Amino acid sequence: MKHVTLRQLKVFETVARHLSFSRAAEELHLTQPAVSMQVRSLEDQAGLPLTEQVGKKIFLTEAGVEVARHARVIAQQLREAEEALAAMKGMRGGLLNIGVVSTAKYFAPRLLTSFRQAHPEVELRLGVHNRGDIVRQLADNEIDLAIMGRPPQELETVSEPFAENPLVFVAAPDHPLAKAKNIEPKQLAEESFLLREPGSGTRAAMERFLADNGVVPRRTVEMTSNETIKQAVMAGMGISFISERTLVLELATGNIVRLDVQGTPLKRHWYVVHRAEKRLLPVAQAFHKYLLEESGGMDEPAAAKTGAAPRGGRPKQEKGRA
Repeated sequence: MKHVTLRQLKVFETVARHLSFSRAAEELHLTQPAVSMQVRSLEDQAGLPLTEQVGKKIFLTEAGVEVARHARVIAQQLREAEEALAAMKGMRGGLLNIGVVSTAKYFAPRLLTSFRQAHPEVELRLGVHNRGDIVRQLADNEIDLAIMGRPPQELETVSEPFAENPLVFVAAPDHPLAKAKNIEPKQLAEESFLLREPGSGTRAAMERFLADNGVVPRRTVEMTSNETIKQAVMAGMGISFISERTLVLELATGNIVRLDVQGTPLKRHWYVVHRAEKRLLPVAQAFHKYLLEESGGMDEPAAAKTGAAPRGGRPKQEKGRA
C-alpha cells in the first residue's frame, strides 16, 4: 500500500465509522460516487475487499477492520498535530469528540450548547451510546472525553465528578406503593423490576442497593433504553430504578411518581472521563474545564428536592483504574 493517500484513509475511516457510504458522503461534503471511488481505490491498493454488502447493509471485512483501525489512529494523530499547531498560533477552534451514555442525553446537549455559545469556533461531534460502547470508544481513542455515571474499571482513566446524579425508584401513579411513606427495601422484593441491559451503571447501582438490603428480585424485565422503561412504568408493567434527571417531564405531569424508599435517592455523580495516557488538546481541555467550573448551573432537580449539598463538596479527582 505504498501509494495510499491520506484522503483515501480519511474517506474509508468515515465509511467504517458510519457503515454507510451515504452518511460518509454527507459528513465529508462529497457525492456518494466520489466516496465509493475512493474506497475502491483503497481496496485496489490493499489487494483485498474492505467492505461487503449484505442486503442494504454495509459490513467491514477482516481486512477492512484492520485498515479502519490504522486509519483511525492516523486520523487522530493528524488532528492532534493540526490542533497543536493551531494552539501555537493562538487559535481556539478544532473538533471535539464527546461520547455520553444514554442517560446523559437528557442534559448533555444543553451543556454543549452553552459551551458552543462561548466557543463558536469549535466543531462538536456528540455520540450517545450505551455504557459498553462508550468504554470501547475510550479504549479505541475514538472520543476525546466521555460523560458517564460509572467510570470504567477495565481502563486506565482519569475521571472527575462534575454534577449530582440522584437515582430513584419509580412507579405508575396508581401503584399500591405510590403514596406510601418510608418504604422498606424488603417491601420491593415481590415487584417486577424493569432493568437496563447488563453493564449499565444504573442497573449495577440498583443491584448493589438491593443486595446491601438483602433483597433478591423475583421478577425482572430487561429493556434497552430509558424511554422504553418509562413507558413500561407508566403502563404499570413494574417499577424501576432510574436517574431522576431523566424524569423531569414525567414527574412534573404526574405520569410517574417517585417511591419513598428508605436510603434513596441514592447519591451518585456524573463524571467526565478520558484515557490516562491521552494528551488532551486545547479544545478538549476547554470543555473539561467548562464542565468542572460552569456546570453548577445545570438543573439538579433531585438535589433541590432532597437537600443535597452544593457542588463545592465535590469528590476529588480519580486517577488510575477508576
